[in-house]
Formats: sequence, structure tokens, C-alpha cells
Amino acid sequence: MGGAEIARPAVHRITLAQLVLLVPVCLLLIGVNKVVAYSVLGGGLIAVIPQAYFGLLAFRWRGAKTAAAVARSGYAGEIGKFLLSVAGFALVFAMVRPIDGAAVFGGYLGMLAVQVTGSWMLLRQQTAI
Repeated sequence: MGGAEIARPAVHRITLAQLVLLVPVCLLLIGVNKVVAYSVLGGGLIAVIPQAYFGLLAFRWRGAKTAAAVARSGYAGEIGKFLLSVAGFALVFAMVRPIDGAAVFGGYLGMLAVQVTGSWMLLRQQTAI
């Protein structure tokens, strides 16, 4: 007699939604101001890439028998997400010239808003099932 399988949340859909929003916004901004466009892109990617990494690690394991591995993966994913975010900001501000700092943070915060909204929608969808 097998146990019930809990489906993995579709966290990759959040990453796809972030990219589907980020790329067209940056393409539109190129016509207005190229520095703002690539600054927003840099900030957005600083949010998207670490979140995708976290999603891969945190939801790699399933089931009660792997509870310790699930916890370790979650912790490792969160630490990796933090370090990737710090490294992303360091790289963008050290290597990209000229840069618009407000646009970098705007892109970052915009992608975090999409992430929070997407996570909330996935959680709501999972509890409705």
C-alpha cells in the first residue's frame, strides 16, 4: 500500500512569469533610455536567478521519508539565494557603467512583487485542490 504523493509546486511558472514581464518592459524602456533599460534588466535578474535556484533546491525532495533532505535543501537553497543576490548586486554595481541605481532597485523590487504574488497564487491554488 503506497502513500499519497504530494505534487511539487509549479515554482518554475513564477520564474517564467517574471521573465515574460521583465523582457518586454526592458525592450520598451530601450526606446526611452538605454541605461534605465539595462539597469532594470540587471536588477530584475538579480531577483529572478536566485529565486529559480532556490526553487530547484527547495523542491527537489518529496515525502516524509526524506524530511531531513527536504529541510537541508531548503536551508541550502535559502543560503544560496542570499549569496547569489549579494553577488548579483556586487557584480552589477561593480561592472556595469553607466548605471541607474534607482532603476536597478526598481527592477529588483518589481520582480520580488511578481514572486510574492505568484507564490501567493500557487499557495492558494494548492489549498483549493
